Amino acid sequence: MKYKLVCKKCGHEIASFREWFEADQACPKCGGNYVEVHYQADYHHLKELYQKEGESFWHYFDYLPLENKNNIVTCREGAIPIENWDFMERFAKEKYGIDCKVMVYRNDLNGGTNSFKDVAAALAAAVFKENGIKEYCVASTGNTATAFSKYLALAGVKLHVFVPNCVFQDTVDEIRSLGQHLVISSGDYGEAKKEAAAFHKNNHVLISGGNIDPIRVEAKKTMVFEFMRQMGKMPDIYIQAVSGGTGPIAVDKGVREIQDVFPEVKLPQLYLVQQDTCDPMVQAWENAEKQGFPEGYENHFPSIPNPQTMVSILSTGTPGMFPIVAPLVRKSNGTFLCVKESELVHYAKIAKKERDVMLGPAAAVCFAGFYKALEENRIQNGQTVLVNTGEGAARAKEFAAMVNE
Repeated sequence: MKYKLVCKKCGHEIASFREWFEADQACPKCGGNYVEVHYQADYHHLKELYQKEGESFWHYFDYLPLENKNNIVTCREGAIPIENWDFMERFAKEKYGIDCKVMVYRNDLNGGTNSFKDVAAALAAAVFKENGIKEYCVASTGNTATAFSKYLALAGVKLHVFVPNCVFQDTVDEIRSLGQHLVISSGDYGEAKKEAAAFHKNNHVLISGGNIDPIRVEAKKTMVFEFMRQMGKMPDIYIQAVSGGTGPIAVDKGVREIQDVFPEVKLPQLYLVQQDTCDPMVQAWENAEKQGFPEGYENHFPSIPNPQTMVSILSTGTPGMFPIVAPLVRKSNGTFLCVKESELVHYAKIAKKERDVMLGPAAAVCFAGFYKALEENRIQNGQTVLVNTGEGAARAKEFAAMVNE
């Protein structure tokens, strides 16, 4: 095998995803559900890959947990442009006197469903195909639901999707058009997760491991490789809207994976952004910061039941990943930022005017986070900032209509 899974809790090694699935995605030794994938690979080979154009994230096949290339499922996702948005640089200079470089990672240009979730869904579809998985279930606030619906349909895998009651109608329509089974919860995302867990238990159907799912992390870690390929270095600051937190977990995994061979690769400062209508991680971080980050701070966070937000993709009211994500943010000397939901259309209009790019509402949260970071004096002269556009506006027609007014 080119890889193995290693339990983060006890260090037990699991030989393959087939064995992991047979164990119901739990460590056979300690029962832990958090594992990392380790490879038998020569990372020096990345230098050659950086010199070549990739059609998708499968450009990095040697560092992904798939044995047979015949099982690849792809819609040309992952090898997306990293663009210099110089109007943001001009704003930083003119308003704050800051000389910085601003790069934008165009996840809205992914070939699958135009979202950050496409790489995870593509790898999941391929891994399921290779390991004979025919049925799967997932709880999602929107983008994961759509991406997994498409890619698993391409792999012939039946998907059961559980979404909160605030889900966009455009998302509902797309999932149903792909022939997958959709359940709209009567409650929020927390309730949808409970319903998915009950379905998993009662029907013995494999369930998503959530934000620490090794498939999701392995797929998204390839953005570290893309930063190096396209920029020749890691950014100093990485900005992303956050609901659960697979993105920052994946950035950390990608950096750690190649650091022995490329010691110049460092974890960027993680600036994670939420809107003020659903910002439990921001509240938890600010409270911990006021107390000087006491021991165990990461285990204390508020819960926002049934959050009322137009950004349904970022409607995780109970931030179960805060205990994992917060220490990463602190290790990176990063922070959590809160932006006003009432201003998202304004910021999306700026992107539309300056670059003719239609951001989705979650991407607008991230975009607004750059301006919030400037306002809070968190960007310094000479730094390179990378902004992750999580998704386009294709499934948020109401938001797009407001942007176009």
